[in-house]
Amino acid sequence: MFKTVCLIVFCCVAILGTSVGGCAAYNNYRVYSAQQAGKAVLAEAESSRQVKTLEARATMDSAKLLAQAEITRASGAAKANHILQNSLGGPAGYLRYLQIQALENTKATLVYVPTESGLPVTEASRLMAAPAQ
Repeated sequence: MFKTVCLIVFCCVAILGTSVGGCAAYNNYRVYSAQQAGKAVLAEAESSRQVKTLEARATMDSAKLLAQAEITRASGAAKANHILQNSLGGPAGYLRYLQIQALENTKATLVYVPTESGLPVTEASRLMAAPAQ
């Protein structure tokens, strides 16, 4: 009978020891798993930061190149305007040229010409219907 009791006690101690050891191993696994999850989150955050930094640099480079292109376009337009202005006899001739270009591109049938005082000559009497007799 003593052997049976010893065997039962030994089995109980073995089961208890195994369960305590299993709990300790499970706790170690949880800690390890949490550490790995934390490292994964940190790596993802660093990767996202690097991507955002690269996108910002690309946007900045694009803006610089667009600004250079706009400066080049404006410089070319200014040179073209200067050449036209000089070939047409100065600013007054260039403005006359622009006025003629605007008149050619419009479909208006009536043009108002400014007078010396800056007011347009109107032909209101021509546009009014003739009075009935």
